[in-house]
Amino acid sequence: MTIKIARRTVIATMAAAAMAGTMVSTAYAGKIKLRMSTPATATDFRSKGLENIFAREVADFATYEPHYNDTLFKQGTELVAIARGNLEMSITSAQELAKLIPEWSIFTAGYLMRGPEHQRKVFEGDIGKEMYKLVEDKLGVKLLSVMYFGTRQLNLRIDKKINTPADLKGVNLRMPGTDAWQFLGRALGANPTPMAFTEVYTGLQTGAIDGQDNPLPTDKDKKFYEVTKQIVLTSHLADMNFLAFSKKVWDKLTPEQQAKVMKAAKDACASITASIVKNEAELVDFFKEKGLKVYTPDVDSFRKRAQKMYLESDFSKNWPKGMLDRINAVK
Repeated sequence: MTIKIARRTVIATMAAAAMAGTMVSTAYAGKIKLRMSTPATATDFRSKGLENIFAREVADFATYEPHYNDTLFKQGTELVAIARGNLEMSITSAQELAKLIPEWSIFTAGYLMRGPEHQRKVFEGDIGKEMYKLVEDKLGVKLLSVMYFGTRQLNLRIDKKINTPADLKGVNLRMPGTDAWQFLGRALGANPTPMAFTEVYTGLQTGAIDGQDNPLPTDKDKKFYEVTKQIVLTSHLADMNFLAFSKKVWDKLTPEQQAKVMKAAKDACASITASIVKNEAELVDFFKEKGLKVYTPDVDSFRKRAQKMYLESDFSKNWPKGMLDRINAVK
């Protein structure tokens, strides 16, 4: 009950702030400052894409001012800051949005998105318009565009070939400790094992766990390839971020400026997506050169099992009726 009350309180506060913002319609007289708050580093693909493309395309009427490493607002507080008028931009996730709008939890489910192109088509179509409007109406935050943020794969220390969920029976797969992550591990057919991320390398090395799941860039950065034998491209969670923008600021822009902001956002997100896709493709060869087997299993069998389990779980109770079928139908 406490969580529900807290959520209502936050949404009510944000909605009030959003309504207050709509009362101001005077356009900016001079150049505006667009502060970006993000936990990412300055060298992150997302950071570079926004600096190199978004900032340049709006430079005639706006100054883009990024703040990295949680130095302006802590991760998870940015949406409230935007609604209150204390921040202009942030990069948010479906997980963060779902904490405030339960309907968004559908986008945290395994095997929902088939990849970056599917993400783009979903959010540039009617589904995206509906879900974006929900965020705008309830939170006073405008989502400009979606960007791909990598796909999670299985990384195992065992030799056994994995083709279907049945092959993961008894496999101790490290997953983050929350209920949602543990559920995803079971949906894959494995025995999910909670373990601190800092302990994963040692856990793989000693055999305390049989494997772990992460996007390929993380597998490389953390050198998990040193203590594993294979990567199974299950692609069970295609992660995504959204470029969040202040509705108060948006409403004060001229139509021409709004069009430029929207184009700049889409151009930047497309570039960020392309960079991450290219990096992932190159890493397949990297892991093969390190001696790991890298292959694609029967992904359809994993998807069918996972989606069936999600539909029969409490997680799906807040999903908009018919939304899963609509998302699956997007080609």
